Order: sequence, then structure tokens, then C-alpha cells
Amino acid sequence: MVELNITIIGIYLASYILAVVVGHFIVCGILKKFLLPETGFKKAGAFIGILERIFTLTLVLVNQYASVALIFAAKSITRFEDLKDRKFAEYYLIGTLSSILLSVLVGIFTKWLLGVAK
Repeated sequence: MVELNITIIGIYLASYILAVVVGHFIVCGILKKFLLPETGFKKAGAFIGILERIFTLTLVLVNQYASVALIFAAKSITRFEDLKDRKFAEYYLIGTLSSILLSVLVGIFTKWLLGVAK
């Protein structure tokens, strides 16, 4: 049986808070430079980004790096028609890639911390 101590739980909790909360502000800060009119449900993009970072971080923590491509593919399929607009496509790529990159980096750092904490 795996023994979970408070340090390991704290590292996991901190990594998710970092990826979700801090990641939200970082990605929003990046995207503010490229404002587009909001389409769809209000704040849906922000919520999708939060879910994206949670899924990406989880996949990195369980060593499923290749599965991160599924997140990108799923988002691309749902936005296929919108991606024909060059400005939207660039905005979409900047947001998605910055969100995924941030989550992957947090995941790698978390795995490093967990190795040090053992």
C-alpha cells in the first residue's frame, strides 16, 4: 500500500492550484494582448482552459505525455469551422499552447519535487 504523507499531498495540491489559478491569470494576461470579441457562452473559454490545465497536469503526473495531444485534438475538432478565421486561429493557438505548456512545466516540476521529497 502506498503511504501518502502530508508533504506529498501538499505538493500535489500546490501543483494543481499553481496550474489552475496562477495559470489562469498567466494565460489571460497573454491573451489580453490579442483581444477578440467573445463568442459563445460568457467565460466558457476560461472554464475550458481551467479544465484543460487540470487534465494536462494529471496526464503529465501519470506519465501520459502523448495523451496531452488528445486535449489539443478535441479542442481543434470542436473549433474546426472557427479555425478558418486566421485571427481566431492564432488567438486559439496562443491560448491553448500557453495553457498546455504551463501545465506540462508545472507537472515536470511537481514530479521533480516529489522525487526530492522521497
